[in-house]
Amino acid sequence: MSLITCTRGQYLSQLIARKISGCHRNKFLTQHKHTLRHGSADSENGLLQVSKEVDDAMHSGKPVVALESTIITHGMPYPDNVSTAQAVEDIIRQNGSVPATIAVIKGRVHVGLTSSELEWLGSQQHGLVKTSRRDFPVVLSQRLSGGTTVSGTMLVAHKMGIPIFVTGGIGGVHRGAETSMDVSADLTELGRTPVTVVSAGVKSILDIGRTLEYLETQGVCVATFGSSRDFPAFFTSKSGFQSPYNVETATSAAGLIESNLQLDTGSGILIAVPIPESFAASGEIIEAAIQQAISEAREQGICGKDVTPFILSRVNVLTEGISLQANIALIKNNAEVGSRIASALKDIQLRGDHSESATLKRPEFEERGREEQSKPVVVGGVVVDFYAQLGQNHVQSNGATYPGSLRQSFGGVGRNIADCLSLLGSQPLLVSAVGRGSHTGALQASCQHMDLSGVKELEGRCTAAYCGVLQQCGEMMFGVGDMEIMSHITPHLVSQFSESLSKAPLVCVDGNIPAETIEYICDMCSQNKVPVWFEPADSHKAPKPFSTTARDHITYTSPNVAELMQMWAAFRGKPSTDVETISLDTPSAEDVIDACLPYCCDLVDSIPVVMVTLGCHGVLLCHRLGDKPVFPTKHNQTYSDDVSVVHYPACSLAQMPSATVSVSGGGDCFAAGVIDAIVKGHDLDLCIKAGLMAAQLSLQSHHAVPNTIRPEAFTTDRVKQWAPWKPRLIKIGSKKKIRF
Repeated sequence: MSLITCTRGQYLSQLIARKISGCHRNKFLTQHKHTLRHGSADSENGLLQVSKEVDDAMHSGKPVVALESTIITHGMPYPDNVSTAQAVEDIIRQNGSVPATIAVIKGRVHVGLTSSELEWLGSQQHGLVKTSRRDFPVVLSQRLSGGTTVSGTMLVAHKMGIPIFVTGGIGGVHRGAETSMDVSADLTELGRTPVTVVSAGVKSILDIGRTLEYLETQGVCVATFGSSRDFPAFFTSKSGFQSPYNVETATSAAGLIESNLQLDTGSGILIAVPIPESFAASGEIIEAAIQQAISEAREQGICGKDVTPFILSRVNVLTEGISLQANIALIKNNAEVGSRIASALKDIQLRGDHSESATLKRPEFEERGREEQSKPVVVGGVVVDFYAQLGQNHVQSNGATYPGSLRQSFGGVGRNIADCLSLLGSQPLLVSAVGRGSHTGALQASCQHMDLSGVKELEGRCTAAYCGVLQQCGEMMFGVGDMEIMSHITPHLVSQFSESLSKAPLVCVDGNIPAETIEYICDMCSQNKVPVWFEPADSHKAPKPFSTTARDHITYTSPNVAELMQMWAAFRGKPSTDVETISLDTPSAEDVIDACLPYCCDLVDSIPVVMVTLGCHGVLLCHRLGDKPVFPTKHNQTYSDDVSVVHYPACSLAQMPSATVSVSGGGDCFAAGVIDAIVKGHDLDLCIKAGLMAAQLSLQSHHAVPNTIRPEAFTTDRVKQWAPWKPRLIKIGSKKKIRF
């Protein structure tokens, strides 16, 4: 599986450079009637088809991630090949990029496949060609179909102007190559094509020592991703050989790539990523199976490009599926690492074009300096929100115009939480990114009560924008968002506020930011014993922490029911589509609680405090805080092995609102209300009730964070007066309901 990224700007730059130098674009793309066509409707004679999704991404400047297709056509059995390809594409999208699987279909090179094309490729039993550089002339001229190898995908990547490529593992020098001359084309491609390949090293069926020697001869820079120089051997993290170099972070790897591109060496880079530790333990079992499969291949006279598919298939049988699961895990891990490097490279290139970065600051906050470093920190998105609320209940998707109301405001999960915390008097530092000159004047005017000194202005970028469509009753129907700038809230950007993070009583992270940034924040906070609150943002972003080590360092989370299910699926390694749908459209809170209970109690093994918002049914609190629970704070984090579950109704009957105006900020205000109370040292019961009170004020306003939220309304006496009731403790006994 491979990953490639570039911006439309880079693509156009290369075309301009070739034009100036008098060069014509490669015949592969343009000569005669073979033209580069974008979009799903392309000419009958074109050799290359770029999907509309990929084309739109390149035009808008988003990184494009290309995935090679040999793993679909030759690397895995059906339907695991298709589900893995789809899962990897999901990882790419979750990290702010657009996936583009490269394959050849009926004599045309496709960059970006539809789900039906993926399914077709994966389900074909015969007739697909394993397409390397040498195979393109035959496959294209005879209108054949096939999966592109590392070499073949690198070729297409370079011709598209895309500098980063991620795959499961590369080919190498075969054992006995001194007599057979069997050396993979992947190695020579690395030597002559300036594309960086991120892989899990090479398989142990190959001669790893000679492979590294050959790469040196080809002028290929090789570096291990991590703290050591141990070169991985696909299923094992240590091959017994070492890389010449290592890079410990995605930013370091991106710097390596940018330097190579600037120098124009003409050769590629290999970044070797060790398999995740949780699967490395199976390495010895898999290694023994590999040796047996090698012997069987030799006995059966299997050679050339048929060796690897045979061995992978045979090893999967011998290990009873262990090798397949490890293979899937390392591919997903490589895609995750590659996505981080791609984002970091884009960030470096952006800073290279515009060396000066700006920060939204207010003079009074600049003067306070270190005084503010002990305040909460919120890292997340700033979004220009547009809301369209329908004026009638029955509408159709028929192109008609319906009556309603339109309004604009500033939102974003991170901004909303920081806004609410500021109104409550906690005065947090907001760390985010906006486009320079893109609504910044209006943002500063509307957020004068907030510390915006951590909000970076980026040249050439647009502030994130969101358009939500609400039903007449105020319930959300759907939303459309442009969140590309979120990918620039990188570890590098956040590291500029490391002192504030390390001294904060609590740090809140918004699920819109990259997974790598969430991991960086969680790691720093863990080292400094600062609790982290993860706010999922939506069900698509909720699984992010579970693809990184962040899953081990989050203290709080407050998902809604849909987000809970996706977080649980990611925690248990299950497909996002394999979770049940829990409906809140029932008058019985008990039914909703019973449905959520097993997932909460399971997820709390990873995150010690889980607060599930249940809409009109209130909040389900699941925690491991012991018999006399106190919410964790900096340097005060003690957990129990026992799980406690408490249900809080949304409000008392006396406080029941007559109508809901908008739900757009309810969850954000709930989180802020709880965080504010935690920071101020209140007990667990009052913290939850303060959050519910803040949420209700939001639900009764067109503004996500209404100005009715103020410190004097949230005193201990006021909160107790608003919520005089006691929550209900739910006995879970021996967890007999919890079966997975």
